[in-house]
Amino acid sequence: MRNLDMTALRSFVAVADHGGVTRAAGVLNFTQSAVSMQLKRLEEMLDVTLLDRSNRKIALTPTGEQLLGYARRIIDMNDEAMSRLTSDVFEGEITIGVPHDIVYPVIPRVLHRFNAEFPRMRVHLVSAYTSKLKADFERGQADVILTTETTPGAEAEVLDERPMCWIGAPGGSAWRQRPLRYASARNCIFRGDAIRALEKAGIDWESAVETEQDRTVEATISADLAVCAMIEGTEPPHLARIDHNGELPALGMQKISMYVQDRGAGQVLERLAAMLRAGFTGEALRPAYSEPMAKAG
Repeated sequence: MRNLDMTALRSFVAVADHGGVTRAAGVLNFTQSAVSMQLKRLEEMLDVTLLDRSNRKIALTPTGEQLLGYARRIIDMNDEAMSRLTSDVFEGEITIGVPHDIVYPVIPRVLHRFNAEFPRMRVHLVSAYTSKLKADFERGQADVILTTETTPGAEAEVLDERPMCWIGAPGGSAWRQRPLRYASARNCIFRGDAIRALEKAGIDWESAVETEQDRTVEATISADLAVCAMIEGTEPPHLARIDHNGELPALGMQKISMYVQDRGAGQVLERLAAMLRAGFTGEALRPAYSEPMAKAG
């Protein structure tokens, strides 16, 4: 296995950027002979000619031009890794608020990647209803929150818009019963819209649980004792969408939005927001080293 030498690559890039060994040596605080030796070592290791020395002004050969792009990326990634793993800029805590019903499947994947890129940052994950998360955000108690709401605030970034759907036990029949037993926590933002849809459709209903805990709601539904409304694609694996063939009313659309405020996390927060955005929109997340990032405040 052969490894490119970082010092040699830095010398090569400096010569290319500054047009010669003399200026590169001054920038790197090396002697001219040291820079020349690094260039020679790099050429010998790769068995190629990187510089055209036939004229007074040094120019890159086609092979040198090709290596230059790789060298810049290798140096950038090396410097970023060293900075993130050793700098206090990337040490601290960041608070994320997410409604319980959209934690899966995106949030675990995002947190896993975030931890890989910022191992010295602690993540405080808060799972609560949208109304509470927005109140916490307004009090400055969170760096970024996600919400599920029909009409987001002006400062929100809408990440996705998905249909609501009826959820029950896999293969269950509770949705056929009348009055329809509906389960939700008291503060669930979907409860009001779902009940209004049932009443508009002339379907009698009754409340199946009195709780503030989502786990209690899920246990009731998984036992085929009730149904609920969720955003399509966010249902846990032990529950399923109900194929009701129009016997239950349509529930409309719901927006998943993101609110961000910089409480000093700087570029760390920018990167986290980019990960969340990619997770919910399905867009590819660009490598961190290719994104211009400002220093954290």
